[in-house]
Amino acid sequence: MTKITKTDAEWRAQLSDLAYKVTRKHGTERAGSHDVKPTSDGTYSCVCCGAKLFHTNEKFESGTGWPSFFAPLTPDAVEESVDRKFFMTRTEIHCARCDGHLGHVFPDGPQPTGLRYCMNGVAMEFAED
Repeated sequence: MTKITKTDAEWRAQLSDLAYKVTRKHGTERAGSHDVKPTSDGTYSCVCCGAKLFHTNEKFESGTGWPSFFAPLTPDAVEESVDRKFFMTRTEIHCARCDGHLGHVFPDGPQPTGLRYCMNGVAMEFAED
């Protein structure tokens, strides 16, 4: 996969203020602030570069207020890094194509993976299948 890189000014011009803050500055949207309950099957893509990230087949209701998935669409769709902000260690998830911050993954999800990819809704766009 070819990495997409842009200047900070290019990202700022392309994205909404909140999407820029979340994806490029590693922010977090307020829980429950993004409509993430589609009524049909579809794919969630990166708001920055359009890379396909998650599918509704892997989505579940976690009760956290953020869209949650038990697995990405493909293993190479996302990458991980260590996040040590706020006096804790978490696993950050970012888009493998453009490095846009998406959210974090936690080991308290449902089977078959036991993982909860807790994503910022503003970091993704939904398209019906």
